[in-house]
Parts: sequence; C-alpha cells; structure tokens
Amino acid sequence: MNTHVNFHKTMAEILLAIPRIVCGLLLTLDFGSDKFGMPWSPPEKNLNLMEVAFWFPFDVAEYGGVFTLFPQFLAWMGAFSEAVGGVFLILGLFTRPFAFLTLCTMSVAILCNSGVRAPGICFRPSAFVGIPLPAGFRIR
Repeated sequence: MNTHVNFHKTMAEILLAIPRIVCGLLLTLDFGSDKFGMPWSPPEKNLNLMEVAFWFPFDVAEYGGVFTLFPQFLAWMGAFSEAVGGVFLILGLFTRPFAFLTLCTMSVAILCNSGVRAPGICFRPSAFVGIPLPAGFRIR
C-alpha cells in the first residue's frame, strides 16, 4: 500500500514538473536568448554574456511613463527574467522569485505591447482578458 501512495506522489511530481520545464525552456531558449547574452544565444545576435540586445531598451522606452526614465535597466531586468529565470525554472531552483519576475515581465508585455496605445499609456483592458477589438479602436 505504501508503494502505491509513493507511485502516485511521484507521478504527480512528474506531471507538475513537465509544464515548468517546458515553460522554462521556452523562456530561456526562445524568448530570452534573442534579447540577452547567454551561452546559447544565436551567434548572429552578436551578444556578449549578460548583455542586452541594442534594440531592446529603445522598445522599452517607447512604452512611455516610467519606462522612459530607466529603459536600459528595465530592459536588462526583463531580459534577465526571461533568460536566467527560465534556467532556474527548468532546474526548479528559486521558482517563486523567478516566477514573480517573469509575471512582472509578461504583465508589461501584455499591457504595453497590445498594439493599440495612447501616448504615455500602455494599457488595453481587452488584451488582458483576450477580447478582440476592431482595428482602429482607441481608448479615450
């Protein structure tokens, strides 16, 4: 009976680890390595270790507001949370702090990269809940 309980516990841990590992791989290999210099970053990106891509701070500054004050720092933090946070999620180390950093990064991406933006305001409520809006819709 005890081995039966241990088997179910092991299977539950494996099933919970699969999405964590897949998300970590996507973050670090696909999203983060294009913006942040890691050993596995594509060579054509020409990034040194822990270096942010030259174009990323300019994209961050376009969000307006506080993003124009510290674009280099915020770009570095966003790229770090994706690239390095993905590694820690794969390994299962410090998952809560890195999940929080990734949550902050993805929230900014959802709220500020939604396509319809007023100057200095990066929020489209429909992007957060997934409601499509017609082209040309503006928040007033």
